[in-house]
Amino acid sequence: MKHLLTLVFCLVILAGYSQQVVPVILDTDIAPDYDDVGAMALLHSLCDKGEAKILATISCNAFETTAPTLSLLNIYFKRPEIPIGIVKKDKPYENCKQKWAEAIVANYPHSLKINQEAIEATSLYRKILASQPDKSVTIITIGFFTNLASLLQSKADAYSALSGKELVAKKVKQLVSMAAGTGNDGKGFNEFNIKVDAAASQKVFKEWPTPFLLSGFEIGLKILTGTRLIANNAIQGSPVKEAYQVALTADKNTEGRCSWDQTAVLVGVRGANPYFDIRKVNIEIKDDGTSIITPGDKFSYLIEKMPTKEVSKTIEDLMMR
Repeated sequence: MKHLLTLVFCLVILAGYSQQVVPVILDTDIAPDYDDVGAMALLHSLCDKGEAKILATISCNAFETTAPTLSLLNIYFKRPEIPIGIVKKDKPYENCKQKWAEAIVANYPHSLKINQEAIEATSLYRKILASQPDKSVTIITIGFFTNLASLLQSKADAYSALSGKELVAKKVKQLVSMAAGTGNDGKGFNEFNIKVDAAASQKVFKEWPTPFLLSGFEIGLKILTGTRLIANNAIQGSPVKEAYQVALTADKNTEGRCSWDQTAVLVGVRGANPYFDIRKVNIEIKDDGTSIITPGDKFSYLIEKMPTKEVSKTIEDLMMR
């Protein structure tokens, strides 16, 4: 009887542990900025620690290196099986200004050579979500809202008889996004991820049916990472290190890059506490992509709590794991 009780106790503990593994779909605009690379490194690190599971990596940007970059990063972190999706567009929204993406695509193995080899984003979203337990999936978006708007307006298909909005409401636990900003509360803020596809942003902010947590522009702005990474001689043959080295050099940046996207991944998996506090707000998106934050209760919004240098260290430690 004693052994049976011990076994039951262990199974309960294991069940509780498994519930802590956060299933994540990452939606990224990987190319315009290199904090997306840091965010992917952080997410894979959290997977290594047993805190997350990556269900898919999906791009909302159609820059020519996008699918190859996602492919090489998943391969580098020993998860080549992760499905890769891409927005259905002929031209990218934004290009890679510092040429870091071209550099790592040239130097590291990748199974996808062109974007056309990736799965269409909305179809992959529907396939993945339909196969998951109810209210289980965390979607983390660190780019534009193009794919999420398309998902909301999608129709029943071979994967699910539900509409897109119904499927999201049934399967998604929360949406976590790097977007918006509090530069001028009540007057509007022009934030990149929202303004690139303002119509899609409006749809998602109006219609998204699950809890919605935002890490605003001002949060990642002060959290600088990358310099310890590129100075670490123990890290060799790393596309993450090379991307930051190329980009920081091109930017003549010796301080480190803002960690906008990493903050969204961090709280998407671990939650806001102890890193940040949360306030409840309403957010309206204007036709030009301006976001206006007002008092309300529809969205959760990060506010600073832990000293910035401590958050930076946490993030960069995970990036270098």
